[in-house]
Amino acid sequence: MHSAVLLIEFGAIILALGLLGRIAGRLRFSPIPLYLLAGLAFGQGGLLPLGASEEFVATGAEIGVILLLLMLGLEYTASDLVSNLKTQYPAGAVDFALNALPGAAAALLLGWGPVAAVVLGGVTWISSSGVIAKVLGDLGRVGNRETPVVLSILVLEDLAMAVYLPIVTALVAGVSLAAGSVTLAIALGVAGLVLFVAVRYGRIISRFVSSDDPEKLLLVVLGLTILVAGIAQELQVSAAVGAFLVGIALSGEVAEGAHTLLSPLRDLFAAVFFVFFGLHTDPASIPPVLLPALALAVVTAGTKIATGYWAAKRAGIGVKGRWRAGGTLVARGEFSIVIAGLAVTAGVEPQLGPLATAYVLILVIVGPLTARWTEPVAARVTAWRRARRDGDGPAGPAPQDVVGARPETVEKVPLSKRQGPVEPSPVVD
Repeated sequence: MHSAVLLIEFGAIILALGLLGRIAGRLRFSPIPLYLLAGLAFGQGGLLPLGASEEFVATGAEIGVILLLLMLGLEYTASDLVSNLKTQYPAGAVDFALNALPGAAAALLLGWGPVAAVVLGGVTWISSSGVIAKVLGDLGRVGNRETPVVLSILVLEDLAMAVYLPIVTALVAGVSLAAGSVTLAIALGVAGLVLFVAVRYGRIISRFVSSDDPEKLLLVVLGLTILVAGIAQELQVSAAVGAFLVGIALSGEVAEGAHTLLSPLRDLFAAVFFVFFGLHTDPASIPPVLLPALALAVVTAGTKIATGYWAAKRAGIGVKGRWRAGGTLVARGEFSIVIAGLAVTAGVEPQLGPLATAYVLILVIVGPLTARWTEPVAARVTAWRRARRDGDGPAGPAPQDVVGARPETVEKVPLSKRQGPVEPSPVVD
């Protein structure tokens, strides 16, 4: 009987997620907020709490995190990551300072303590690679000059997770400073070793994994990823970081083939992960933290725009491209939920989960809008300010006449997911 109820509940969850994804596709926005809402509806204090399938959903959610990080790792080669570290680290430092510190400050102001401050700082720091990649494709900006800047910041954030997640894992577990230092040292050692092996022997690893049979390739890559993730977790390193490093180690045709084969599985289990997070959040706990979440969303949306603008300016991108880069980076999503999920599972702060859920819901909806409208709005505001300054009346010049901007003829350049670091270049739009 229990097995039948499990199948019914899990089947209903998957069907509901498919329908919600279809609705989101027609409305042209990310399905993540709908998945979170579904979890809220069927979780603790929701409309129809689920019981039999909760443990199964928890396992599926863990696989979802592993696949999310694996797929992100497949997007980049180890050499590209090393190059990005060398050339774009100032942008990564600015990104951290402008976006992590507001979250940490908010946690301290709310009286949640230093551990919650570290966690909430990570929630507000990391942009959603999945949402941003979809937005770039939807808006036709994959070949824009500013897009490599956006990707560089996302890569640096992904790399930072290899250090940040073990720290958070140790903190929420309440381990001692010595044990935490050992955990971090192991994490850095493993990450450094994998990057070294990937750079030096990446082709050999890819040849070993490679197969012309899609079934064999799928089984080997998936099995290797889950095995390494499990070993990493046993060594007190995040399983997600282990999966990310496996993705980095694979390259070429193997990475492309694995990406194609694993994308449906990633989408399925990632959706289950978002539902699982919602299941463990009582909807009644969200209204008390809605105003802090909204204030934090407004502040960190502005700081992300400033981050993208500064990084694009440093790379020699024109004014319009700078605004587009900033607006594109606003969305938060899967990483923020992963980070908050660690704290929720450990019981660090009861209100942290609801705040993170509300925060992500706000910015995952606002993010695609800022990506589309930040540059036009900035152009109109600049034109209006010029008109006021020059006394030309409220009409002012057209947006394309804004200082530093040329008519909307954005030069497209070929861009692959294996692109290297962005070098400063003459100012272009």
